[in-house]
Amino acid sequence: MLKINLSDTIAAISTPIGSGGIGIVRISGCKAIDIAESIFVSAKGKKLSEQKSHTIHYGSIVYEGKTIDEVLVSIMRAPNTYTCEDIAEINTHGGYRAVTAVLNAVIKKGARLAEPGEFTKRAFLNGRIDLTQAEAVIDIINAKTDKSREAAVMRLEGKLSAEIKHIRENILTMLAHIETAIAYPEHDDETMTYAAIEKGTKEAIADVERLIATADAGKIYRDGIKTVILGKPNVGKSSLLNALLEEDRAIVTDIPGTTRDVVSEFINVEGIPLDITDTAGIRNTDNVIEKIGVEKSRSLAEKADLILLMFDGSRELSDEDRELIELTKNKKTIVLVNKLDLEQKLDIGDIGIEPVNISVKNNNGIDDIYKKIKEMFAIGGIETDNEAIISGERNKACLFKALQSLENVMETIENTMPEDFISMDLTAAYESLGEIIGESLEEDIIDKIFSEFCLGK
Repeated sequence: MLKINLSDTIAAISTPIGSGGIGIVRISGCKAIDIAESIFVSAKGKKLSEQKSHTIHYGSIVYEGKTIDEVLVSIMRAPNTYTCEDIAEINTHGGYRAVTAVLNAVIKKGARLAEPGEFTKRAFLNGRIDLTQAEAVIDIINAKTDKSREAAVMRLEGKLSAEIKHIRENILTMLAHIETAIAYPEHDDETMTYAAIEKGTKEAIADVERLIATADAGKIYRDGIKTVILGKPNVGKSSLLNALLEEDRAIVTDIPGTTRDVVSEFINVEGIPLDITDTAGIRNTDNVIEKIGVEKSRSLAEKADLILLMFDGSRELSDEDRELIELTKNKKTIVLVNKLDLEQKLDIGDIGIEPVNISVKNNNGIDDIYKKIKEMFAIGGIETDNEAIISGERNKACLFKALQSLENVMETIENTMPEDFISMDLTAAYESLGEIIGESLEEDIIDKIFSEFCLGK
């Protein structure tokens, strides 16, 4: 376990800054209740230190003789709290001034401002949750659709942890028998033969491969499909974005080059989040500002998971169109032929990909785009309400390391090499899987994971 000092009492604002009904200042640590009590004046003369756990008390926060706000204070005693430490939560009126004034008073009374994600990090370090559950917390906060939220909730409830622990237990059983056979050859365990190890390893490989198969879906649910609308000026890119969003988000004119910077939004496609970006029309231009926008469009296209490549059906294919086809030939691309409401001059055969015909002006063909996206990414077969879904490149990398080690075991068995080699590879697989749930993981990696959290969580 990490050598981190948990003796500090920490505090932070746990609600978004801005106008609202309630603002919450959270305090966690051995002095949390004492600090809250030092600035709390109960309406009934109560002392917070004498109250039962998980109770709420009405009064005011008073510092240096001045009343800051009328509040409710929640008292929760260790170990049955989010962090497994004493927690006090001060519920103030929402608004920047009131909440920050209360936080400042708490800090002046001895608390330290919490780092991003430090409350959840303490929950992890104190053993209340493992690392997959901690990562699920931030995924729930950042969820863009119900599907992404459901997948994260499953991890928070321990579904993924249980799967990983099950695989590790089976590996550990094999390791124990092998180590016994090596240490005490006179007590040869006939139940753990090469055949038995091969069977157990094959089962572990199947389990790991099944989890790896969910990784792409997990990434999509978590980050969305990074989608770029690409095309020449005036083919209808901004109009398409507005149609997909069902609102006027992007400026639309008949003047070529109107869009000079990117406009990004999230769209929910039946539970699949689409991180969609409208880009500047790609063409040769002498305008310095427009040229920057065109280069940014090219850069975004290279990094995109999906390209919506738009053409104007009322115009013949141009050299610029052909350049776009070449640019996107190695990317997942859906070709859209727009302006079906006008006379068609575009030869579809010149494009080389079966297009989706649309008329953004008349709102025709939008559902066909959604259907094509779902077919292309084919993640509908994964049920977020009953399957453990891998989320994040870190977990995926750990699974691939474990898989490689398990495949090395199979190669060792095939070549009838000594048990020592089997033991080393099984141990490596066991440790790689352990990194997923937070065992034997380096401190700097832990710090990086929690640094991605928001303050107050």
